[in-house]
Amino acid sequence: MTDRSPFETDMLTLTRYVMEKGRQAKGTGELTQLLNSMLTAIKAISSAVRKAGLANLYGIAGSVNVTGDEVKKLDVLSNSLVINMLQSSYSTCVLVSEENKEAIITPKDKRGKYVVCFDPLDGSSNIDCLASIGTIFAIYRKTSEEEPSEKDALQPGRHIVAAGYALYGSATLVALSTGQGVDLFMLDPALGEFVLVEKEVKIKKKGNIYSLNEGYAKYFDAATTEYDSGTPYGARYVGSMVADVHRTLVYGGIFLYPANQKNPKGKLRLLYECNPVAFIIEQAGGLATTGTQPVLDVKPEAIHQRVPLILGSPDDVQEYLTCVQRSQAGKYTNFEAQPQIQELILHPLGPQRQAFLAILYVVSFLNCKVATWSYEQLEKVLQKLAL
Repeated sequence: MTDRSPFETDMLTLTRYVMEKGRQAKGTGELTQLLNSMLTAIKAISSAVRKAGLANLYGIAGSVNVTGDEVKKLDVLSNSLVINMLQSSYSTCVLVSEENKEAIITPKDKRGKYVVCFDPLDGSSNIDCLASIGTIFAIYRKTSEEEPSEKDALQPGRHIVAAGYALYGSATLVALSTGQGVDLFMLDPALGEFVLVEKEVKIKKKGNIYSLNEGYAKYFDAATTEYDSGTPYGARYVGSMVADVHRTLVYGGIFLYPANQKNPKGKLRLLYECNPVAFIIEQAGGLATTGTQPVLDVKPEAIHQRVPLILGSPDDVQEYLTCVQRSQAGKYTNFEAQPQIQELILHPLGPQRQAFLAILYVVSFLNCKVATWSYEQLEKVLQKLAL
């Protein structure tokens, strides 16, 4: 944390920070308006969270959202707050929310050039027990000249202009990045302003904490099982992604929500959960992967698309990826220990080995169960390809 006396005379508020960033970028001011509107929504949500018990905002709203989650009263309120604030900023054209089945198109008279994907209240299943919850968002520029549509939101995370999250815990904190590192701001309730508390946050190269829902252990794939049974780490798991990710950012370590038998495509949503936190973690020097590729490289196909998510300290994530590589290699070498196959794998690079590796690549891409192939089946294909 930065050294601050009880009464600062030159404090860097988040409003001032956003204005300075906009001026440095010689922008039009639209992004500044947008970020300030998001901050207003976050302040309002923070107030609602703290008054929830007294204002009868706990409990369910009696519906289920498009992704299958039970909607809480605070979900509904938070979603309305964010949508109204963002559309009133005159800087957005398309909004994607976890709570809405379809993309929200901003009315023509209020349109701007930005697309915002957000989860208004992440971890809302923890509301009633007072666990930490949060708001997550990612901002993109509209790239097409056509009328705004859902397609404008289907951009990979590499195109993010700014992203961040708010954490409503013992205090209200915002982590924000505009692509030049990550800064942390704390809400000063007396001022009603977010004040800079830590600049250019960097994640540890390696941590000693892992965050994984081990209640799904029986559904884990081989790589996750191997990693989970490896070097003993301290386990910390809140069940609110934004809280678990923030702890990982601050203390180092790894957060895992991989694909499993129950959720073969992963459970977390790409546009408004995975991409924003992956952007923050990478900007802080960490890694974020699906297990097969960087999260920010995934090209979205649908606004509520789910993907696996593993992020954290670079050494810890790399260790997990090593387990994935070993697991994949195991699939390719389990041919009932056929000596001929082993010879092809170990033999110096030649036509047969090239052909064999090509086959492995293709069947891997198609997700075939190679281990069930007989040597005779492989040999026939090899004879055709090994010219």
